[in-house]
This record gives sequence, C-alpha cells and structure tokens, in this order.
Amino acid sequence: MTVAYASPVGAQVLDRLANISGTHGAVDLRERLANLGRWVRADLVDFEAELATLPRGARVVQAAAHHLLDLRGKHLRPLCVAISSRFGEGFSPRARSLAVAVELVHTATLLHDDVVDVAERRRGQPAAAVVYGNAASIFAGDWLLVAALRRIGAAGVDGLVDRMLAVIDEMILAESLQLERRGRIVADREEYFRIVEGKTAALFRWAMLAGARCAELDAAGEAALERYGVHLGVAFQAVDDELDFAGFAGVEQNAETGKDPLVDLREGKMTFPLIVALEREPDLRTRIEAVLADPAPSTIELTSIARAVRTSGALAATRELAEQHVRHALDALASLPAGTARESLETVALASLERQS
Repeated sequence: MTVAYASPVGAQVLDRLANISGTHGAVDLRERLANLGRWVRADLVDFEAELATLPRGARVVQAAAHHLLDLRGKHLRPLCVAISSRFGEGFSPRARSLAVAVELVHTATLLHDDVVDVAERRRGQPAAAVVYGNAASIFAGDWLLVAALRRIGAAGVDGLVDRMLAVIDEMILAESLQLERRGRIVADREEYFRIVEGKTAALFRWAMLAGARCAELDAAGEAALERYGVHLGVAFQAVDDELDFAGFAGVEQNAETGKDPLVDLREGKMTFPLIVALEREPDLRTRIEAVLADPAPSTIELTSIARAVRTSGALAATRELAEQHVRHALDALASLPAGTARESLETVALASLERQS
C-alpha cells in the first residue's frame, strides 16, 4: 500500500516562508521563494511519490515509522539533493532515491531522539514513542536506517554508502556527547559546535554531496557544496535554538514552532543562547541548575529564566551566529556555475533565517 500526497510538503514550506518574508518586508526573498517553488515543485512531487512507496505492513515497527513520516517534515534535506543535482542532469531516478534515503535517515534520528529525550510530541502530534512505545520507536528508526542504506546502495553512486556510514557515526558520537553533558551546565562553545556539526550539519553535508555526485561535479564543486551544507546545518540549528524561546511566556505548546517552548532548557541541553547568557550572566547558573533538578519546574521560574536569557542579548547573538553561517554558506557557492541551481541554494540559505518552525 502506498499513500500519494496531493501537494508536496516542501512546496508548502516554501510557500509559508514566502508569505512570512512578505510580512517581514523581504519582498525580494518572497519573490525568490516563489520562483524556487515553481522550479522544484515537480521534483518534490516525484520525491513524495517515491517516499510513499516505503512498505506499509501490519508490523508495529512499520506503523511507528509511518506515524512520523505521515506527519511530513519540511523535507529540506531532500530539497538540497534535488537542487544540487540540477548542476548536472537534474533530479534523476537515482537522485530521487538518494533524496528519499536522506529523509529516512533524518526521520530515524527523530524516532530515536524522542525516546532518548522522553519527548511527548513531535510536529505538533503525539510522538511515535507515546503512541506505540519506546521499543517500537527505536526499532522503527533502525528499520528506516536499513531502508535508507539499501536505497543508497541500489543508487550505485560511488562512495555514498561509505560516506553515509561515516555520517551516521558522526551523528551517534555527537548525540552521545550531548547525552553525557545533559543536565550539566557546561558553557563551552567549542563543544557546542562539535555537537551541532555532527548532529545536524553532517546530514545536510551528505545531502549536498549526494546531489553533487549525481550532477557529476568535479572535486572542487563537491567540496564547495559540502561546505555549503555544513554552514546551512549550523545556521539551521542556531535558528532552532532561538525558536526554543519563541513561546517562553508560558509552557503550552507554541502554535508556530509545533514544539513545547523551552523544551531544550528543560531537557538540560546547552544550546547557544544558554551558553551566551551564562557567559554574560554567570548568576543564571544557580537558577538553571535548580530548574534541572526540579522534575516539575514552575512556569514562573521558566519564564523568568527565558526573559533573563533574552535580556542578556543571547537571542540576538544566536541570530547573529545564524546570519554569519548563512553568509559562509553563500560564500561557498561563489565558485559554482551561475544559474538557477546556485540561485536556488542561495534562496534556501537566506530563507532558513525566516523559518518559524
């Protein structure tokens, strides 16, 4: 059984970003996003049709995997494969298969994360671990990883299986480091970037490499797109860190982000805003430690800490970090051939600063 989607979710994300950019006065970005949406819409339709061929069976593992897949994420990593493949022959069947593979790997990590984080919600709905149980969520993630590696192998693009295995290794080690530091107040920027580059940026880097190899770019072109992927991933995570404070006035789920506000703080994760705030306001350490030690911290104290973080200028510093890495991503594209593909990647990088979820 397969499920076909009426409208590609990636295009919907681009449409929402275009509207947000318009309301923020970024008329040029809104027009660029509209053009990008028109250019890649057919590719995204093909991608989602391919994604829908993932088997649906009676096993709880398959049900748990599809529970999250059917909630439909932003599909930014597949979009990166699609656009970068356009430097060559375009979104061919093998590129499409690789786009599906990177989405399956991403989904697998989310299924695992929700168990580790004891998360109750994902994309605005109950997490698969809540609906089907922790074991089912873990095995569903494993099942998706196997499916992804099989697709990469079947695509027959030189070196990509080994590179994905290396990326998975990076992601596991980064998650392990974050787990070791959970609940400990360690304001270490170098450690933060090690975690982000492994946990988030590595998969963006692979998506760019996959598209580059399908496009048969030379080594310099591949390296440029990989650098773009790393910087896009870091910018993406910085915006994510900032969004953790988006609904800080209370602890109800934030309608825009689709996640509980301050969830990273309550899980004891050292995000960039917390690191900067602790550098500037060392007295916050005692208050944050008290929150982490309390299984049910008060809304008043969470809100007070979030306001202190904002007042310290840490959220502005996080926005500056995201903007810096977007500039680095744009610089990485300078050596690539001018044209719609390069302009589209520039648009994706600029739009990453506008997202609300």
